[in-house]
Amino acid sequence: MISPRLILKQTQIGPMMNFIYLVGCSETREAAVVDPAWDVPQILRIAEASDLQIKRILLTHGHPDHMNGLQALLEATDAKVYLHRDETDYMRKAAEHYGIPTDFMGSRSGNFQAVHDGQEILVGKVPVRFLHTPGHTPGSQCFLVEGNLISGDTLFIDACGRVDLPGGDPEKMWWSLNHKLRELEDDIVLYPGHNYSDRPSSTMGDQKEGNPYMQYASVDGFLRAMGSDF
Repeated sequence: MISPRLILKQTQIGPMMNFIYLVGCSETREAAVVDPAWDVPQILRIAEASDLQIKRILLTHGHPDHMNGLQALLEATDAKVYLHRDETDYMRKAAEHYGIPTDFMGSRSGNFQAVHDGQEILVGKVPVRFLHTPGHTPGSQCFLVEGNLISGDTLFIDACGRVDLPGGDPEKMWWSLNHKLRELEDDIVLYPGHNYSDRPSSTMGDQKEGNPYMQYASVDGFLRAMGSDF
């Protein structure tokens, strides 16, 4: 469901089949990059070919495979960065653990904006709402954009993100999937953070019906399933 003013470009980049997104406004030509990683020159080429100027960077969470291009993209664009307020410290620790420099987060602190659940910003004239969906990491969030959900590693097509990594919480993941995201309208189009399926997108209605991790009315059954799967 693409509105006339929304430009939404999905591109697979990197060895972990990450989906990188460009969210743009057809009227102002301003854009946001979701989860810049792996190949910043390619991201910049896509924006240039689409006549889009990158003004914002939206991070679903702080794992390195979703932000290892952040410093380079900041240097190229000086964009504003939007990260959930529960994720800032976690992202720094995760980056340092994998040897990714984090000094730029201090020297460019003015570029960073900590956001909260339900907050909305504009990319040009396109509204983007932040939905806090903890479970994969403490500050994982999804982006609701004109009838589309960019879900990072919270919700995949017929699957969900891991909860056994540092910062993971299966109880919070159950809530995020079976309450927060289940409440969304069926016709919202799902765009996940990785290309782990036979198709690049789905709908929330299809996921409510067929995703096994969205079928739990209580947390106990979900915890048993996650315990056996991970």
